[in-house]
Amino acid sequence: MDRKQFQQKFGIVGESPAMTQVVGQVMQVAPTTITILLQGESGVGKDVVARAIHGLSRRKDRNLVIVNCGAIPEGIIESELFGHEKGSFTGAHETRHGYFEKADGGTIFLDEIGDTPKSVQVKLLRILENGEYFRVGSAEVRKTDTRIIAATNRDLWKDVQAGRFREDLYYRLNTVMIRIPALRERPEDILPMFRKFVLDASAKYDSVFQGFSDDARQLLVSYRWPGNIRELKNVAEQLVVLEKSQFITAETLRQYLKGRQHDGAMDHLPVLHGHGYESEAGSNGRESDLLFRALVDIRAEIGDLKKMLGGFLYSQMSRATPLDPGRILPMPDRDIPLGVRERPDLEIRVPEPATPDPLHEQSDAIPSLEEAERILIERSLRKYEGNRRKAAEALGISERTLYRKIDQYDLGQ
Repeated sequence: MDRKQFQQKFGIVGESPAMTQVVGQVMQVAPTTITILLQGESGVGKDVVARAIHGLSRRKDRNLVIVNCGAIPEGIIESELFGHEKGSFTGAHETRHGYFEKADGGTIFLDEIGDTPKSVQVKLLRILENGEYFRVGSAEVRKTDTRIIAATNRDLWKDVQAGRFREDLYYRLNTVMIRIPALRERPEDILPMFRKFVLDASAKYDSVFQGFSDDARQLLVSYRWPGNIRELKNVAEQLVVLEKSQFITAETLRQYLKGRQHDGAMDHLPVLHGHGYESEAGSNGRESDLLFRALVDIRAEIGDLKKMLGGFLYSQMSRATPLDPGRILPMPDRDIPLGVRERPDLEIRVPEPATPDPLHEQSDAIPSLEEAERILIERSLRKYEGNRRKAAEALGISERTLYRKIDQYDLGQ
């Protein structure tokens, strides 16, 4: 089975280099019995990859048991995983087979493994080492031949350092780690995936999708997709059902993009896709163009950015004839307030040159998006004299997000 056949069989959409690498890793490790850790944000399709691994393994004819560890209350997760004996605790009216018993000979997928309590982590470690476990309320050692695929949307190593996750279990789970990229990291896969979801939804709901405009297509690609594939599928289904037989424009599409952006990016701003940030030499011009376009998009989204940045002052200064610092200028009568015109000695001195503003349109300095965000937040707070509600409104973000950003950039008063 080649890569395209494999992707088609298991519903893995994407021809981007990032997904090609993931598929290659999956096809390489699936036929083995090695433990695999899938790492990626919520909604990237970790369960789809787990099904593909099981489906390509020698255990494909046996059970695949999917367990969301984060959805099971701490008090019963041990019983759910390993089973319990009748009468072992209040409410245990009969013997229960745990998920590891049901997955014996097959595969168990432990999603959100980082949410398991320490008491359960010890028992998972024993199963990984020798396949042994105990039912709750039993002293009988049981054996299981189960392949474990674990998944997390967290940085487990940070949890280890914080004492929330066992280091020995981390090393056993992390035998092979496959990182599934977020949707914003593979923008070239967004449109093909969207088309698939639209076709599926159209067939499911007996509806007709009329297509979308170029600006809507551009918005689909530039949007950050904090909910990843899950959010993309949700938007596709909403458009098919709620905008039936309508041609979709960017204005219509924007009503369905309600997610917040993550990792330091300002809310509702398009992501800057770095197609060549680690690529060959000669990409500097393209990077500069991308950065400049991103800053222009930021200005458009926030609204009236020139006021916030004092753009009028900068534009006037940039058009004026360069002056030497310290030079004395006369003040025109029309610009002198009443009551001051009687002072012929009044002078204006050209200020010493300030550090170039990286957000000024004429500036050669191109700040990072995080630096641009920090500057905008600082200026909005100064403009509104520390009134965070007004500053948040001017920036187009919620007060809660502004408070988080203030803490992130250490801008507290």
